[in-house]
Amino acid sequence: MSIKHPIIAVTGSSGAGTSTVKASFDHIFRREKITPAVIEGDSMHKYDRAEMKRIIAEAEAAGASLPTHFGPAANELAELEGIFKKYGESGRGKRRFYLHNSEEAAPYNQPAGTFTPWEEFPEHTDLLFYEGLHGAYVGDDADIAQHADLSIGVVPVVNLEWIQKIHRDTQGRGYSVEAVTQTILRRMHDYVHFICPQFSRTDIKFQRIPLIDTSNPFIARDIPTLDESMVVIRFRNPHGVDFPYLLTMIHDSFMSRPNCLVVPGGKMGLAMELVLTPLILALMEKKWKRSA
Repeated sequence: MSIKHPIIAVTGSSGAGTSTVKASFDHIFRREKITPAVIEGDSMHKYDRAEMKRIIAEAEAAGASLPTHFGPAANELAELEGIFKKYGESGRGKRRFYLHNSEEAAPYNQPAGTFTPWEEFPEHTDLLFYEGLHGAYVGDDADIAQHADLSIGVVPVVNLEWIQKIHRDTQGRGYSVEAVTQTILRRMHDYVHFICPQFSRTDIKFQRIPLIDTSNPFIARDIPTLDESMVVIRFRNPHGVDFPYLLTMIHDSFMSRPNCLVVPGGKMGLAMELVLTPLILALMEKKWKRSA
């Protein structure tokens, strides 16, 4: 952790909706005139798309366990910890991007599924913002969680998570339903052992719960909308949270436990901004006081 160079980490599995949270953060950063250095979690994968397919095929042929992006074997987690550590110490670091599709790849003249070259962060950033799979990871190879000043978990119920992943990967990335289903099955062990434990370490969790039938996610024609959902917001440490203010500002919200606020799904963006803005401003106030 660092007062002068704070780090915010948003953690959620593929299809969990972390990009929605990122949009809320982008809005806060623009409004408060905060300049972030951004790391996308997919950029810290160890293999590009072609290499990953080859590694999986070789493991299948050998009868070995299959690597997945949920586990440490297919990610550069020690490298990610090093980036967090360097930024916390100096406000500097490096990043690259993973090019998911041809549209993202076109400006770089590279094939989809590859990484851009490493580059230095822009100068004079206010904080580091990470969004991906391993922002609260702790293991023998790396302890990333210790470097985050604010850690956010995004955890929809698992059937909703699968529906979102299936729709995103089939409609936006060109995969078949069968291929996405096999990916989900292959990742289950790593999901249980490396993704779920991170949510016990996050400061705040947002869990979206659909209010319609999602019992068979593999045949769902549509993703449940926000208005067809509720969102449970859990605070690991509720001390200092102004729950009466949040209940007043977010219509139809209520407390389910002393540290859990439940809001209508359609108010998810509003709730995120009301909850996260004072926390981000508190980090920035500490930074500015230390810099002064």
